[in-house]
Amino acid sequence: MIQKIQLLAIALSLVALSACSKEDDSSPSPQNTSINKILPLGASRVEGSRPEYESYRYELWKDLKENNWSFDFIGTRTDQASYPIFNDMNFDTDHEGRGGWTSGEILEGLGGWLDQTGAPDIVLLSSPGGNDALEGLSYTQAVSNIYSIIDTLQENNPNITVIIEQMAPARSDVMTKELTAFFIQMQQEVLDIAANKTTNTSLVTTVDMFTGFNDALLADDVHYNQAGAVFIANRYYTTLATLLE
Repeated sequence: MIQKIQLLAIALSLVALSACSKEDDSSPSPQNTSINKILPLGASRVEGSRPEYESYRYELWKDLKENNWSFDFIGTRTDQASYPIFNDMNFDTDHEGRGGWTSGEILEGLGGWLDQTGAPDIVLLSSPGGNDALEGLSYTQAVSNIYSIIDTLQENNPNITVIIEQMAPARSDVMTKELTAFFIQMQQEVLDIAANKTTNTSLVTTVDMFTGFNDALLADDVHYNQAGAVFIANRYYTTLATLLE
């Protein structure tokens, strides 16, 4: 009888161990190890809000797929909008766009997002300091935050490539004297940041989103319509085509 009780205890122990093993299997998925991991980073121009206004991400994804590049968009956020299937493929909706966020808020959240996604190979840094300007925040602090964002990215991956936008303007009738001054100064600042932060292993470069951009490419004061999304995506694609593995 004692032997049967001992055998029953052993069996129950094995069941308990099996249950613990199943719980362990529900742990978070391993970080992404795809080639050419691209992190779209920024605020509402990255996030988009169909049908009110567009992100450039879908148009860029189509450009990259159409030209047979291997890549993966990454980020902790997922676009819930509906997008047409392209070449029998579903749109990769991962991104790190957060509507209304300033450079300081993006900097504060970035480390945690990278912990979740793993290190990107390429970052598309959209409209740096744009919401800081709209909220009347310090230009100097915005520049400092952008430097720190790149520091965080390079600490996470010393071989990272960062593409910073020389951002497209807001609609002409909302470009006040103060906004225009911020905008013009940031366009030059971005060039300086890229030159200062490029290392032997990490390229920081810029993409001109303002030359040729006009009010017809906007859905509202600051966000892209369909034509604007195509415009921005084409500029990104031209740069990425020279950088992707």
